[in-house]
Amino acid sequence: MNLKTLGWNKFFEEEFLNYKEQGFDVGRIALEHKKLYRVFSEQGEFLAEVSGKMRFNALEREDYPAVGDWVVISARPEEQKATIHGLLPRKSKFSRKVAGLTTEEQIVASNVDTIFLVNALNADFNIRRIERYILSAWESGANPVIILSKADLCKDIEKKIAEVESVALGVPILPISAEKNTGLNLLTPYLYEGQTIALLGSSGVGKSTLTNALIGHQRQAVKEVREGDDRGRHTTTHRELIVLEKGGILIDTPGMRELQLWEADEGLSQSFSDIESLAENCKFRDCIHKNEPGCAVLNAISNGTLNSDRYYNYVKLQKELAYLQRKESQHATLAEKAKWKQLSNNQKKIKY
Repeated sequence: MNLKTLGWNKFFEEEFLNYKEQGFDVGRIALEHKKLYRVFSEQGEFLAEVSGKMRFNALEREDYPAVGDWVVISARPEEQKATIHGLLPRKSKFSRKVAGLTTEEQIVASNVDTIFLVNALNADFNIRRIERYILSAWESGANPVIILSKADLCKDIEKKIAEVESVALGVPILPISAEKNTGLNLLTPYLYEGQTIALLGSSGVGKSTLTNALIGHQRQAVKEVREGDDRGRHTTTHRELIVLEKGGILIDTPGMRELQLWEADEGLSQSFSDIESLAENCKFRDCIHKNEPGCAVLNAISNGTLNSDRYYNYVKLQKELAYLQRKESQHATLAEKAKWKQLSNNQKKIKY
């Protein structure tokens, strides 16, 4: 397995030069276990752990490896093990806030070129959810592509595509049925050597079926969705990097019951560029689109050129991001204090 097949390029080559001169090797994280990582490299496949120094210097979750990361390693081929000494800078990173009340980042996949946002054309179809996924995808640095799966179950595909087009400005929309093996040829332009694709979506949208279709054999278990609401059950239980025989790298991820935003300032502007363009035409520069005269946003909602639900979702996401930024600032301050306290304690131990 050569590095180019794994997605290696000039960007990573330049970042690795200094480590290479020191005699280190490089690999890519394929699977994350508890405190252990499965790493692919030119020398083979290794089970690796983070070095003590790297662990000590880590302040946040982003300082640790995630699936898709390129890592600096010292390999022990005879043991099929390795030690991870550092992370190469990420070209892209899809993150979300961990579920629950904890303000912490969860890196879903890194160094991804294209994100396949998989949405099923069944009773679980949700435009507002698609908006949220698009926003996070743009923020990640990767290019989003919307996959409308289970097209064989939909009787009004053109209507559904039109709905998605109204919120997915400039994003390719591809209707497919992995079960019936139709539309998969539409994915071919994104699958070639060195390109990394991440599959993201809710439980039961057909990611495992699509993964099996792209791999060419039954690798992931597939479960039926629940009757009544078409909501899915988890089949994929972990994030995993898979090298496709026909070219390309696939990162399969578990279904998300919720996608809480992490960072999405730029993604918000890109995803809702239509609303922000309208706001530039408001009569007053400080217009908050409530009841001000000459408000271009309210006028657009009134005359039907802007969907009111889309605007209210935009406002909701703005508030969510503002709240997250406040919580993250508090979290960062506490983490910095804890780090300096630990350093101070270590210095006292050395002194005495």
